[in-house]
Amino acid sequence: MSEIKKIDINSLYAIVLRETENETTQEIDPDLYSSISNFIGKLKSEEYDNIEAKIKDELVAMTTKLTTLLLNIRLQKVKNCGSLDFSNLLDEEKFVLDGEEETRERTEMILSATLNGKSKLLESISHRHKTKSTVVRFIKEMDQIVGADLEKYGPFKTEDIATIPYENAQALIAKKIAQKIRLEE
Repeated sequence: MSEIKKIDINSLYAIVLRETENETTQEIDPDLYSSISNFIGKLKSEEYDNIEAKIKDELVAMTTKLTTLLLNIRLQKVKNCGSLDFSNLLDEEKFVLDGEEETRERTEMILSATLNGKSKLLESISHRHKTKSTVVRFIKEMDQIVGADLEKYGPFKTEDIATIPYENAQALIAKKIAQKIRLEE
C-alpha cells in the first residue's frame, strides 16, 4: 500500500481551483480522499481551547465544503460530457457513478417491461425487491412480525441486529424502530 500524502487547506483549495478552471476532470492524487479523511480525522481528534478550538472547527468546515465542492464538480463534469469518461476519476468517484449507472439500467428495465407488456417480469422484480434482505439495528423493542416473505422474525430487543425483508425494514425505519446498517463489501 502506498503512503498517503498529507494535505492541507491550501493544497486542497488549489486542487479545487484547478478543477473549476478546466472543462475536463483533472488528474489528481489517487489517495486524495484518504488524505482528506486523515487530515479531518487528525483535526477532529485534537483538543483545543478558546480561539484555537474555533479556528480548528472553521478549518474542518472549510475542508468539508471544499471537498464536497470538488466531488460534486468532478461528478458533474462526467455526467455533462455524455459518455462516462473514467480516465481521471478516482475510485471513490467511480463508486458513485457505478450506482447511478445501476439506476439508469433499472429504469430502462422497468420501462421496457412496462411498454412491452411483460407484467410477469414486473411482478418478479417487485417480489424480489420487497423480500430482498436488509440488515437493521433495532433502536426500540419490537414484537414478532411476519415478513413480506411470509416468514416470522423476532421478537427483537433494543440493539438487536437482524436481517429482514426490505419492505419490513423500510416500515420499521420510517417508524424509527430500527436503523439500516450498511455492511461494507
